[in-house]
Amino acid sequence: MATNEQVARVGAVVGELHRLLRRRTGARVGRDPLPEAQVELLLLVRETPGISGKEVARRLCTAPNTVSTLVRDLTDAGLLARDRDPGDRRVLRLRVTEAARARMADYETNRAALLDEALAELDPAARAAILAAAPHLDALLGALRGHVRPAPGNPVAVAPARPA
Repeated sequence: MATNEQVARVGAVVGELHRLLRRRTGARVGRDPLPEAQVELLLLVRETPGISGKEVARRLCTAPNTVSTLVRDLTDAGLLARDRDPGDRRVLRLRVTEAARARMADYETNRAALLDEALAELDPAARAAILAAAPHLDALLGALRGHVRPAPGNPVAVAPARPA
């Protein structure tokens, strides 16, 4: 069983790795990264084209008015498109635009290159261990998605886990 210190260290390292990759990749592509909430929404819509705003709010465990603001901002930026549901004209269906796809692909390509460069600076054993950990980190993501629960005393409903 892992100690509290080991678990805390993994959380701290993963968090700092995420923050540093965001900053460095943003600098590499020549623009600030989008806010986390916008990125989460774009990733969800990219993996679930045609999703409704209501479903986005449920899946991201956020308020519908927050989703409305994010959708408006991303639409204004040309990164998200809204289409009326032909079966229910009151419902808007979301999809990422080609501009968003290009921006996301550029970001992901540059992030991978940055990681590749950093991995090349490590000794071969460390590099191999980090690369071998990827499937285990995927499993950890799955476990975390399956164990999201409201805090005690907080009756906020938590959405079912997103697919891996």
